[in-house]
Amino acid sequence: MGEHFGFRRPEQDIRWTDHSSIDIDEPHEIGGSNRFANPQEHLLAALNACMMVGYVAQCAVRGITLEKLEIETHGEIDLRGFLGIDPAVPAGYDNLSYVVRIKGNGTRQQFAEVHDAVMATSPNFHNVSRPVDLKPTLVVE
Repeated sequence: MGEHFGFRRPEQDIRWTDHSSIDIDEPHEIGGSNRFANPQEHLLAALNACMMVGYVAQCAVRGITLEKLEIETHGEIDLRGFLGIDPAVPAGYDNLSYVVRIKGNGTRQQFAEVHDAVMATSPNFHNVSRPVDLKPTLVVE
């Protein structure tokens, strides 16, 4: 991911070195304006987008023409963990589930092979589906 340039609250405008940005917000209940997707929604969208690229690429190399491709991902976050109200409640997802709806000129077996290949090669599937070591650094200025 790129370098973080800055943010503002309650909506956050996150920028990278190439000056692209995404708008981030939160629901009214936790101080946001609910105008934009929250960070968790962006996380799931990034997961889905990465996997979609994988499905398209895997189908293309197999000569499969896609007519439809949808990925719907769902997870629950208990705000008691996020807000630090209950230390026994995790701050994030315990699990995520997703459904892939795919249609094209491939066989059921070919689509199963594509599905397996995407799970094996998608960087974001890899990053979200297993523990990743984070090495934080705090810079106080």
